[in-house]
Amino acid sequence: MMTPMQRVLTAMGHEEPDRVPVFILTTLHGAKELGLSIRDYFSRAEHIAEGQLRLQQKYRSDCLYAFCYAALELEAFGGETIFIDDGPPNAAAPVLRRGEDIDRLEPPRPGDCAGLNRTLEAIRRLKDRVGDAVPIVGSVIAPFSLPVMQLGFEQYIELLYGDPERFTRLMAVNQRFCVDWANAQLAAGATAIGYDDPLASPTYIPRELYLKTGHRVAMATLAQIKGPTAMHLASGRGLAIADDIVITGASALGVSTLEDLADWKSAVGPRLTLIGNLNGIEMRRWTGADAEREVKQAIAKAGRGGGFILADNHGEIPWQVPDEVLLAIRAAVDRWGRYPLEWIE
Repeated sequence: MMTPMQRVLTAMGHEEPDRVPVFILTTLHGAKELGLSIRDYFSRAEHIAEGQLRLQQKYRSDCLYAFCYAALELEAFGGETIFIDDGPPNAAAPVLRRGEDIDRLEPPRPGDCAGLNRTLEAIRRLKDRVGDAVPIVGSVIAPFSLPVMQLGFEQYIELLYGDPERFTRLMAVNQRFCVDWANAQLAAGATAIGYDDPLASPTYIPRELYLKTGHRVAMATLAQIKGPTAMHLASGRGLAIADDIVITGASALGVSTLEDLADWKSAVGPRLTLIGNLNGIEMRRWTGADAEREVKQAIAKAGRGGGFILADNHGEIPWQVPDEVLLAIRAAVDRWGRYPLEWIE
């Protein structure tokens, strides 16, 4: 039997491992495992590491997930986070209120932010425990998408269309921070970095605008990250920019539940590993039979020939998804994900 690392690397090499790898990307569920509130869970590196280790053993996921919550990156720029009892922490008010704030903005150092340091310490603890047996997945918000939190969506769209000079400066600051933050996670022991870029999706902006802005930013940023990267559009559609994503240098892509895995497999072939695309929102209401059906369908569409990792479509399974569903997903992978997939017609 392969280790999770061997299984994932084989799949990403577009060969068939012993079974389809599965990433059960739980962040908040670690608080449940330790009997803590979400705020308390994310307050200490040892909580995060222990929660991830317990979840990986419980669900037999093929990775450990170092992502905590997106607003951590806003904290690095002086922002605040709003914690709730049953959902992901959210960014509070934007930190950039006027154009002049962008003119004065400098990239923060990851080591100067307490929240980012906790994540790095959690990664080091995970690495000490699993070595090279289990991939540790880190995460960054793309420079192109981070301003949604820094400015607010409306102000950012106005900047994107109306103030190219300040947009360029903001991208330079965010890119420096993003590269430093990604490489700090890799140095701490992360195996790969998720590059979360939802605004790149044609769900939000036209491809023509993306090619002139976020795509150029992604090309320049990913080239400086010292490890493999997986692009994620956080539930947004991406088929219309499939070829554009390939040339960014990303090794993998998170696929939206709004798109068909078979279409993606046909579009990118061996050029990208596909990750997805179970519907995390609907997952809250699944029965065991629902979980088995969805897993089987995803594997049938994308599993042959490797290049596929089963996961949810967003990169974060909601708090409300019960253990029974996640265990049913894992059992279905054992039943239908063993290579060779001779059951597929």
